[in-house]
Amino acid sequence: MTGAQKPAVVLTIAGFDPSGGAGVLADIKTIAAFGCYGIAVISAITFQNTVAVSGTLSESAQTIQQQISPLGDDFEIAAIKTGMLPTAEVVQEVVDFIRKRAVPVVVVDPIIRSTSGFELIDGAAIDSLLTHLFPLASVITPNRGEAELISGVPIQNRLQAERAGDTILKMGAQAVLITGGDAKSSDDLLVDKDGSIAFTAEHIESKNTHGTGCSFASALACLMAHGRSVKDAIPVAQAYIRQAILNAPGLGNGNGPLNHFPPGFNPNYK
Repeated sequence: MTGAQKPAVVLTIAGFDPSGGAGVLADIKTIAAFGCYGIAVISAITFQNTVAVSGTLSESAQTIQQQISPLGDDFEIAAIKTGMLPTAEVVQEVVDFIRKRAVPVVVVDPIIRSTSGFELIDGAAIDSLLTHLFPLASVITPNRGEAELISGVPIQNRLQAERAGDTILKMGAQAVLITGGDAKSSDDLLVDKDGSIAFTAEHIESKNTHGTGCSFASALACLMAHGRSVKDAIPVAQAYIRQAILNAPGLGNGNGPLNHFPPGFNPNYK
């Protein structure tokens, strides 16, 4: 390995899903699929399988700090992807770390509730996300339900999605990508200072969609760590998720996991 180019280091800060479909485990698999080196901080332990979430146990500010500080001391982190940040004190530790380390790429996936409807973070955490973390984000990736909750704008069409995106953008992020994977239309809408762009993606009827949001955000973080703009990264991340769903292993009795290493996928796709 002497003389070999070192992989970009991507840090995920997210919940632990013991079924392996979402959260930190899905993120790490995605990061590996894109040729990056994944490191992780666990923000919460969730009690779940592919069918439902039955509970969570949040980490404290102290345990977050004890996990994250040694990583910052040891690695040059090219990108951070955040997922479930369950409390305001956890959010604040993450914010403090990003500010101190000046990480160049920050992808925020604002996980609020599970697909089965379980509330994953509290109200104070949501307020802290909006006030303190969003202004540090390179891109925020809410699905339509999350975008509605954050912006207060119901989304039934593109005009409403643009309005919701503009509302979230004003909270300080560089860009907002409202993903459509939780709706019948899988189009993703990017809103930034230049306006809005829709990225069309074919909707795939499948029950094997557990962790698509986590994996999509992690893919963006990797691509941006490699120097791509968010606009250039989105179609590649979409192609990756499509292949991951189409090649899913069909495990579990509920929303099954993706295949994070789909055969033939090229992360250098242009």
